[in-house]
Order: sequence, then structure tokens, then C-alpha cells
Amino acid sequence: MAELKYISGFGNECASEDPRCPGALPEGQNNPQVCPYNLYAEQLSGSAFTCPRSTNKRSWLYRILPSVSHKSFEFIDQGHITHNWDEVDPDPNQLRWKPFEIPKASQEKVDFVNGLHTLCGAGDIRSNNGLAIHIFLCNTSMGNRCFYNSDGDLLIVPQKGKLLIYTEFGKMLVQPNEICVIQRGMQFSIDVFEETRGYILEVYGVHFELPDLGPIGANGLANPRDFLIPVAWYEDRQVPGGYTVINKYQGKLFAARQDVSPFNVVAWHGNYTPYKYNLENFMVINSVAFDHADPSIFTVLTAKSVRPGVAIADFVIFPPRWGVADKTFRPPYYHRNCMSEFMGLIKGHYEAKQSGFLPGGGSLHSPMTPHGPDADCFEKASKAKLAPERIADGTMAFMFESSLNMAVTKWGLKTSNCLDENYYKCWEPLKSHFTPNSRNPAETN
Repeated sequence: MAELKYISGFGNECASEDPRCPGALPEGQNNPQVCPYNLYAEQLSGSAFTCPRSTNKRSWLYRILPSVSHKSFEFIDQGHITHNWDEVDPDPNQLRWKPFEIPKASQEKVDFVNGLHTLCGAGDIRSNNGLAIHIFLCNTSMGNRCFYNSDGDLLIVPQKGKLLIYTEFGKMLVQPNEICVIQRGMQFSIDVFEETRGYILEVYGVHFELPDLGPIGANGLANPRDFLIPVAWYEDRQVPGGYTVINKYQGKLFAARQDVSPFNVVAWHGNYTPYKYNLENFMVINSVAFDHADPSIFTVLTAKSVRPGVAIADFVIFPPRWGVADKTFRPPYYHRNCMSEFMGLIKGHYEAKQSGFLPGGGSLHSPMTPHGPDADCFEKASKAKLAPERIADGTMAFMFESSLNMAVTKWGLKTSNCLDENYYKCWEPLKSHFTPNSRNPAETN
């Protein structure tokens, strides 16, 4: 596979044209009477026309045929995709899932769309307020099928297997330890090369942004220049009656047939694009004296709510770093949170739970449900010598955190058969160390 090229930067106003058609972008206007190369001009709007300039999202696409050139959409089986948050009764328990099982290609061919499984979520698609967390489990490429989501943005986190993603804006190769965002309405198709698994955070009605840095200053966390946008690439490919466009609309799947590949965009310009990011480029901020800084210092992207400082969803990672805090219990502390915390593991072992929480699995701690290090981690960390140490080398855990109270689907609790019924037992060995007659028991030894 030839190395793909990208444009650097987050949220930039960009322009790109396939080098096979130099000058494909119109000069000085968006919608000329006749476009260069007799292309069609089409605008893709990711925000209301009247949004302030700082939040206005749109791109102009110059394509061989407009995307409207398809037959009628018809309802199709939605498989394990849902937005029904009342399938099963609420469950406030700490929940953990073993690695989700990928179907064997020798037994059943499953592509990205067929392999989508909704795990949990909250809110309402029709009012553009909420989110869903999905797991994708697939073993074959999409071929003459593409997908777009009318309901929201998709943040895709591959865990096993790389993804070659064809979009209207060009091609992206996304490997484990990278992420990508396909924004609302963008058509894409995914090629896979082995049995493949990953996580998806879907947000309704808002877009992902870089978090504000506040006292950190101008630099740090995910730097804008490390986000990569595909360059224009087109295929002028006829598929008479045989290309399927799948749309998720109000949580349901619909399909329409067309005669051509949708990836026929010769040139484009704008600030509404797909993009990818390598998690290794995250510039970690951490405590260098004592105690913990809040895990919000590890936020890569945020999808804001209307309440200042409160997110519909944050994407947070726990990357390799140095731990140097003095007089401090260094692993994550015991915690009850007003937010919902879904955690996944891309590779390695999570520092607070060395066993049981495995790559390709996950956990959910709902609002005000207590959680924290298992008993073994607590005992070791309480007695550890507090020398500088490397934390999380060879590991990448992440969190989808939300202000919404998420419900788990029937697939997540039952059908997947991956729920760890013994999760609560990791805290059972915790014992009292209370010394009522000695404030500083270590000094009496």
C-alpha cells in the first residue's frame, strides 16, 4: 500500500485537489455556473448557516456526480444498533466486560456496519442531545457499500486490526493507538485486513473540539498540528445498480442503491472534514510535587454541552508517563463521580487493575457508583517506594466520560455473553487498616 498523504492541523480551513486534475478547485468563488472539469459543486454543512464564524462548519465538494444520485432509501435490518435506552432495567453496579468476541471469517463474513453493536448510551437523537457507545466486531471489508450517520459524529478507536477508510475527502489509514473522527453526514467505507475490533463514541448534535487549556497556557495535551486530514482522492467507478449507501437516521438503518462509487470528489475546500490522530503524540501534563491532578488533564477531545465546563462526552487517555509525586498514593484514587465513565483498553495492562480488565474489553462506572483500584493494587501501592517510575509503558487505556446517565443495552448485559459477573469480587479482599490509637502507624514500627 502506497503511503498516504495528509494535511496537518485541527479545525483548519483547508483546500485539496487530486493531482490528476490540477486546477479542479474553482478560483474566487464556491459555486460557478460551470465548474472546472465539468464537476458538480456540493456543500456539506456541519452547522447551521447562521452559527458564529468560530463554530461554523462547512466544506465544498467538487464531484463527478452529486450525492443525490441514488434510488430511494429503504429500511433495512439494524442488527445490534439501537437507541432504545429502556430495553432492560437500570443497573447501578460496577460493570466490566471481557474482550468482545470477533466473529470468525471462516464462519461468517461481517463488515464494519454489520459488526456494529450498541453497548450503552443516553439522550435523544431527534433533539440532537446525547451519545452512544458502540463496539465494532468485523472480519471483512465493506466492498461496494458505504455508510454515513445522520445522527452524529463518530469517534473511532481501533483496538485490533488496522482500518483503511475511504471518505469523500480522501483516504486514511488508522491503526491501533490511533483514532479518527468521521463527522456527521460524511460517507465512508472501511477495508479491514484481519479479524478486527474497536470502540466508537457517537455524539449527537455537537462536534468534538480540543479542550481549552486554561492555566496550562498555549501548548500541551493534543497539539493541533498532530491531527491529520486526508487529501483529495477520487475514483470514477461505475457500479451499475450495485453500490449500496447505508444511512443511520434516527437510530435506524436505511439503504439506497446507486450506479457509481460515492468517492468521486475530485477537489474540496472547507473546515468540515474527517481527521485522525496518533495517541503517541499526546503531550502529557502531570503532578511533579504531590497528590493527583484530576484526570481531565488527559483529555484529547471534548464534545461540549450547553453548560460551561460540562461535556456531553470527553475522550480521555492514560498514556505512558513518569510518576514522581511524593507522599502520594499514585494509582487512581477511590472515587464516586457525577459523570458516567466507560473505560476501554487498546493494549497492555491498566495500572489500577493488572488482571481482569483486558484489551478489547471495557468497564462502566455509572454516576455515584464507587470504583477504584482493586485490593492487590492498593496493597502494593501503599507500600511502594516512592522513587520516580515509569507508568503505563506498553499500555494505552482510555475513557469515554459523559455528564449523561447512560443505560446499558440488552446486547451489553445479556446477548454479548461478555459481562464479567465476578467484577465486584476484585474489591472483596480490601480490609480495614484502621489504627485508632496511632495517627502515624508507620512511625511505631
